[in-house]
Amino acid sequence: MSYFDAASSAPLHPVARQALTASLDEGWADPARLYREGRRARLLLDAAREAAAEMVGCRPDELVFDSSGTRAVHSGIAGALAGRRRTGTHLLVSAVEHSSVLHAAETHEAGGGTVSRVPVGRTGAVDPSGYAAALRPDTALACLQSANHEVGTEQPVAEVAGACRAAGVPLLVDAAQSLGWGRVDGDWSLLTASAHKWGGPAGVGLLVVRKGVRFAPPGPADERESGRAAGFQNIPAIVAAAASLRAVRAEAAAEAVRLRELTDRIRARVPSLVPDVEVVGDPARRLPGIVTFSCLYVDGETLLHELDRAGFSVSSGSSCTSSTLTPSHVLKAMGVLSEGNVRVSLPPGAAEEDVERFLSVLPDAVAAVRGKLGAPAAERPGAAVPGDSGSSGSSGDSGDSGDALVVDSLGKRCPVPVIELAKVIGDVPLGGTVRVLADDEAARLDIPAWCEMRGQEYVGEEPADRGAVYVVRRLA
Repeated sequence: MSYFDAASSAPLHPVARQALTASLDEGWADPARLYREGRRARLLLDAAREAAAEMVGCRPDELVFDSSGTRAVHSGIAGALAGRRRTGTHLLVSAVEHSSVLHAAETHEAGGGTVSRVPVGRTGAVDPSGYAAALRPDTALACLQSANHEVGTEQPVAEVAGACRAAGVPLLVDAAQSLGWGRVDGDWSLLTASAHKWGGPAGVGLLVVRKGVRFAPPGPADERESGRAAGFQNIPAIVAAAASLRAVRAEAAAEAVRLRELTDRIRARVPSLVPDVEVVGDPARRLPGIVTFSCLYVDGETLLHELDRAGFSVSSGSSCTSSTLTPSHVLKAMGVLSEGNVRVSLPPGAAEEDVERFLSVLPDAVAAVRGKLGAPAAERPGAAVPGDSGSSGSSGDSGDSGDALVVDSLGKRCPVPVIELAKVIGDVPLGGTVRVLADDEAARLDIPAWCEMRGQEYVGEEPADRGAVYVVRRLA
C-alpha cells in the first residue's frame, strides 16, 4: 500500500517514535512541581520549547504548546481579536484558509464582528496588493496561510506581512503545511502549526505570539503555557513533536528536491495519460510534495475507492467525497473543476517506483469510473462532443427560452449534470444554447469549468423554482 496523503497527516517519523518512547519514563510528572520528578519533566518541556522555537525562528517564551493545530488557530484568533477589541472587530482572511480559520471567522461574525474574505486567483494565491487594499482602520486581525492544504500553493506571506505591519495590523499565519519544510518568511505576528503534519504525534499544536502583540487569552485563566493553552501538558508527545520537527528540517532541503521532481513528473504526465484533466495550483510556487488534479466526468468518491483498491491512499476536495455535497471551498474560490478531484501528497521517503505505479494505474481507474457513469468519450479540449439525442432528462421545450435545449438534472449529483450536458451539446447548433437545470451545488462551479475546458461559452446562471439554470452557448 502506498500512502499518498501526507498533507492530511504524515506518518510518524522514526525520531518522533524514539523520543516519545524515551520520554515516557521521564516526562510523566507535573512540570510545575519542584520535586525531582517535576524538575525532570520541566527540563524536557523547556528543551522541547527551545528546539521548537529555534525551528520557528522565535523566542522560546513566545511559543506555547496546545492540544492541536486547530485549537491553536482558534485560541490565536480569539486571543488576538480580544486583545485588539478597542481597535475594531474587523477580521480579514483569505478565501482559501483552512476550515479551522474559517470556522473561527464564522464564530466571530455570529458574535457581531465583521469578516472580509480576500479572493484568490486560479492558482490559489492572494494578490498582495489586493490583500493590502482590504485592510481597514478597524481591522483587528488578518490571517493568511503559508501554503494551501489542498493544492500546495504557497502564499506571499512576506509581502502581506509587510503591508499588515505598515497598517499596524497583526498577521496570523497558519503554517501547518509548510513548517516542516522551513521557517515562514516575513514580519508576521502570530503563527500556528500542528505536529502531525510533519511526522510528529497527533495532539500537539504550536501557537506563537510575538512580543508586543496585544493578546487576551480566551476562556478561563490557566497558569500553564503562559495562560494561552489550558490543561496538563502531554510532555512525551511535545518532546516527540519538537524532536521530529528538528529531524525533518535537517532532511528538508534534499527531500524537497527529490519530492518536487516526483510531483513535477505527475503534473506533466497525468494530462497526457488521462484525457480531460485539469491540474490545479501554482506550477512553481508550491510545496514540494503536493500535486492536485481534477478529472472531468468522474465521481471523486468512486475514484478514491478505485485507487484504494489499487493500493493508493489519496485525498480529494471533490464535492462527491463530502457529506455536505458541496464543493471544496478552496477549489470553489479558485474557480477550477472540482469533480473527480485527486490530491497526491507524498510523504518524505516516498519511492519513485510507487509514483510510477500510480501513474500506470490511474488511467484505468479513471476510465472505469467514467464507464460506470456512462460518460461521453474523451475528446481533446475544445472539440465538440457528439450528441446523444436519447439522453434522458433533455427536452426541446424550453418554455420562455425559445428553442434552447433543456437538460433536467434536478436531483442528480456531480458529475451527472456535466455528463448530461456533454452528451447533448452536439445536438445544439453552433451559436445555440443549452440550459441545464440542476440543484447540486457543484454544478455552479463545474459547468463553467467544463465550458472553459471544452471551448464553449458559459453565458451565466438564472434563478429557478428549484436549483438554478446554467446557460451554455455552443461555440465548437
